[in-house]
Amino acid sequence: MLHLDDPKAAVHLRTHARARKLTLRVSSVDGTVTLTMPPRLPLAEARAFLARQADWLRPRLDAAPTLIPVTSLTHIPFQGEDLPLRPHSGKRAQFAPGVLLLPQGEGAGPALARLLKARARLALAEASECYAAALGRPYGRITLRDPRGRWGSCSSRGDLMFAWRLILAPPAVLDYVAAHEVAHLAEMNHSPEFWAVVARLMPDYVTPRDWLRAHGASLHRFDFS
Repeated sequence: MLHLDDPKAAVHLRTHARARKLTLRVSSVDGTVTLTMPPRLPLAEARAFLARQADWLRPRLDAAPTLIPVTSLTHIPFQGEDLPLRPHSGKRAQFAPGVLLLPQGEGAGPALARLLKARARLALAEASECYAAALGRPYGRITLRDPRGRWGSCSSRGDLMFAWRLILAPPAVLDYVAAHEVAHLAEMNHSPEFWAVVARLMPDYVTPRDWLRAHGASLHRFDFS
C-alpha cells in the first residue's frame, strides 16, 4: 500500500507477471486506486512514478463515487425494487412483508449481505437450472463472489461464478447473466454463434443487458462492511 501526501489517498500495489511498465488505474465504481507493476521492479521506482502522476490522479479521485454505508440508508434495491430498511432487535437480517429488518449495531451491513447472498444463490441456481435444461447441457457448481470487473463467468469445467449483487438488480437482469454464462457451456467465446445461443435461451436479452451496462456500476455503491 502506498499513499500520496494525503494519507486518505491509498494506492493498492499489484504485481503482474506480464506487466512491462507501471500503470495506474482508478476504479469508476468505488474510486479504488491500483498501481500495477512488473515483477522485481524496485519499490522506489513505483513511489517515484506515483509522485509524477499526482496531478493526473487527484482530479480523478475527487470525481470518484463515494461508497454508501448500508447503515446510513433508509432503502436498498432488492430485485429492482426499493425496500425500506428498519432496525429490529434480532441478530440476523430478515425479510418481513414489504421491508428488510436489520439488526442494530456494527454487524448490520454484513448481516444484510449474508441474507442477500442467500437469496442470490437461490435465484441464480434456479435460473441456471432452467437455462441449462433448455440448452441440454449440465453445469458444474455455482460460486458467488463480489467482483468489480465482471458479473459472471463459466470455466472450462462448466463451473459458474456469479456476482451476488445481481440480487439488487431487476430479476430480468439476473436471468440474463445466468443465461449468458450457461450459453458458454455451448460456446466458450463471444462469437455470433454464442449470441445466437443466448437469444435462444432468452429472446429479449438486449433490454436487461443494456440495463446492466447503464446501471450495473451503481450496484457497487453500497458498502456492506
